[in-house]
Amino acid sequence: MPSPIEVDNLADLPGIRHGFFTRQGGVSTGIYAGLNCGLGSTDDRENVLQNRARVALKLGATDPAVLTPYQIHSAEALVVEGAFETADPPRADALVTRTPGLAIGILTADCGPVLFADPQARVVAAAHAGWRGAVGGVLEATVRKMEELGARRARIHAALGPCITQPNYEVGADFQTGLTKRNPAFMRYFATPVPGGKPHFDLPAFILAELAGKGLASIASTDCCTYANESEYFSFRRTTHRKEADYGRQISAILVA
Repeated sequence: MPSPIEVDNLADLPGIRHGFFTRQGGVSTGIYAGLNCGLGSTDDRENVLQNRARVALKLGATDPAVLTPYQIHSAEALVVEGAFETADPPRADALVTRTPGLAIGILTADCGPVLFADPQARVVAAAHAGWRGAVGGVLEATVRKMEELGARRARIHAALGPCITQPNYEVGADFQTGLTKRNPAFMRYFATPVPGGKPHFDLPAFILAELAGKGLASIASTDCCTYANESEYFSFRRTTHRKEADYGRQISAILVA
């Protein structure tokens, strides 16, 4: 069975179950070896469904299908009240629910997975925060959808799971220019390790700073790098550097018990 990472600020909440799942504990093989939960990969679909069922079982979900959206690097957050067809998921980058036993999650392979919970309102959410979504407002959109269901910012706890870290996130000068044109203060998220080399972007610091400005009850982070830890995590960027055909996706999921 999978053994997900649990973050204290969510694990301590009554009636909430969550997990940042690694690639360990699944049935996929080859380049997808382990717990590949990406239905968008070319892995055997039955293996992926079995992996996702293991995640649902670990969390104590009432349905073996963990709900994940078709992620589009947007600021779109959706409320879900029941299961939808996994073959035709809604296009969004965050899901929010208050339905007990309904496991919701998002898939990543370097982007930032963020899980949210208001234990009093019994509202939870999962958001996919790549740099586009994080800059575009997916975290704020997620919190607002939670508020629509009765959550309050001062009661919401959030945790950032494993994602690519600055030493391994080399970007182009145009990336840096584009972000700093939006806000010159964003320059603090860039470093150039080699003089004259390309800048490196600090995605986790950016996400955590965005969360810090929302008045939430608590914010935590796993401080794990997907690129640097091949035995534990899938990584789109690592796969790209190796020119491999495809890559797996890890899942981060949460539910109201």
